[in-house]
Amino acid sequence: MEELDFTRKFSLGDQRDLEIKAILASVYQALQEKGYNPINQIVGYILSEDPTYITNHNNARALIRKVDRDELLQTLVKYYLTH
Repeated sequence: MEELDFTRKFSLGDQRDLEIKAILASVYQALQEKGYNPINQIVGYILSEDPTYITNHNNARALIRKVDRDELLQTLVKYYLTH
């Protein structure tokens, strides 16, 4: 079979999922370092989209705001269902 006989799939979604995972990991760590319960704070942010649930420590608040809430939820559900 020649190389030109098949279709390659290209997806930026996988790369974006990795970026979101890295952002969540950083936010989680920053919240933990400041003594917050990271799960509760992130859930509060997701439900309300109020950035004050996320600490400014280590630029966590600015990081989480780079991710659209719907995109964040989609990535979390996708990760949960595939792992």
